[in-house]
Amino acid sequence: MSAEIIADRYQIARLSEVAPNPCPCGQSRRAFMNDRNEVASMHLVDIKRDSETHYHKVMTEIYYVLEGEGHIELDGQRFPLSPGVSVLIQPGCRHRAVGEGLRILNVPIPKFDPEDEWFDEEVG
Repeated sequence: MSAEIIADRYQIARLSEVAPNPCPCGQSRRAFMNDRNEVASMHLVDIKRDSETHYHKVMTEIYYVLEGEGHIELDGQRFPLSPGVSVLIQPGCRHRAVGEGLRILNVPIPKFDPEDEWFDEEVG
């Protein structure tokens, strides 16, 4: 099977075979990013140690921790992350995940749009 199969009424993705893309959080393998889908996408993300705080103006994200330990920063507050923890991040919430060996499944709704990644300007 190829990394992705696209049919009229379904799509199948083998995330382990999708090429990774750099993102503010680390490396993301993004499925369902084609023009036939606008509803949601699914990302397998390996979190990097120095992930960048960012936010989205439109997207809501759902994180589900698969592996590793760490924390997530949500609007300046820290919360522990471990396998089985799920986090819903609404538009406007500044966030970043930090951890060793941290791997998450991320579901952006609507489908991920790179134009909807925002970073606060540095002052000074």
